Amino acid sequence: MGGALRVALLGCGTVGSEVARRLSTHADDLAARVGRPLELAGIAVRRAALDRGDLPVDPALFTTDALALATRDDIDVVVEVIGGIEPARTLILAALEAGASVVTANKALLAEDGATLFAAAEKHGGDLYYEAAVAGAIPILRPLRESLAGDRVRRVLGIVNGTTNYILTRMTESGASFSDALEEAQTLGYAEADPTADVEGFDAAAKAAILAGLAFHTRVTAADVHREGVTEVTSADVASARAMGCVVKLLAIAEVSADGSSVGVRAHPAMIPTTHPLASVREAFNAVFVESEAAGELMFYGRGAGGAPTASAVLGDIVAVARHKVSGGRGPGESSYADLRLRPMGETVTRYHVSLDVADRSGVLARVATAFAEHGVSIETVRQEKHGDDDAVLVIVTHDATDAALSATVESLRHLDVVRRVLSVMRVEGR
Repeated sequence: MGGALRVALLGCGTVGSEVARRLSTHADDLAARVGRPLELAGIAVRRAALDRGDLPVDPALFTTDALALATRDDIDVVVEVIGGIEPARTLILAALEAGASVVTANKALLAEDGATLFAAAEKHGGDLYYEAAVAGAIPILRPLRESLAGDRVRRVLGIVNGTTNYILTRMTESGASFSDALEEAQTLGYAEADPTADVEGFDAAAKAAILAGLAFHTRVTAADVHREGVTEVTSADVASARAMGCVVKLLAIAEVSADGSSVGVRAHPAMIPTTHPLASVREAFNAVFVESEAAGELMFYGRGAGGAPTASAVLGDIVAVARHKVSGGRGPGESSYADLRLRPMGETVTRYHVSLDVADRSGVLARVATAFAEHGVSIETVRQEKHGDDDAVLVIVTHDATDAALSATVESLRHLDVVRRVLSVMRVEGR
């Protein structure tokens, strides 16, 4: 079978410890699949003396010198599960320069500076694999990169953040407020003590950038993604969605224009019909819905986070790059040949749900409708709910319109004396 391939692990947290465990307990199966044994040669951690419990690895493998481990000349594969931008970027670049292939779960780094990493992998002849960076255990990146390589993807629509999906599920099913649902998610370990990256949409935006790059062969960074979080979603929004036969989800969306000349990428809360496959994705689960020219509609569903699920994706990548080491080949690198124009959010076309606090008197609807018409936004449905003697909530769902036209409409509505407050504006997706 040949000598062992040596693996360096950078990070030993929830995911890293599970990777280390499975490299040990599944060693025979992994060796059979690769064609040579995989040997864990070192684990870089911040505190080497920390008790690692029942982790079945030699304590002598732990080191606090991550750079020295990543650049050792006997290392074949470096696995980065530290997260964040630095020192992860420096360590990955150093590992590639030293001749190792790299497996990473670092969506933030890939979305910010993936081009630099891919260029280094190409220059030094190594692989850069990152299936675990999006949707945990769900195999979505390799299908986009390889299985659908002969097809044309038109749209990718995904629930890729388990924390926010859990929060929105609780708001939908129990009537909880956002703050109460977030507190519950934190208690159960679904949300961090500082949940900003999740609830403000940064995590979903980074994953949307990665998905878009693979689907449309165009370099996309997190800065190119329109981002909105879920902190402003209210119980009233959830109830209004229910009345329309919809649910509220935080969606990562990447889509190519009808003429194939531009790509729009966004991450924001939206209402989707309960008949859409993504509507049934509950709690901390993830799912990615792909629409392509030949294959049609595909959905990938499963656990999007957690030690064991994410480690499954990491180990899949380790096996893939290890096989390339054995055979002398390389996997596919970055594909950005299409270099499509990145479409600004103002050009995005979709439907909208607009909720207004208005005076309950004659002529109000006409004035509101005029504001929509002046900006070329057509109204599909109107629903009015009376509150008090002269107060009402006006709920309007539009036909397809550009985001720029809708934004201009909302600004006009804010200046109407009959509109006391614009309560919410939310997109409606997935018809």
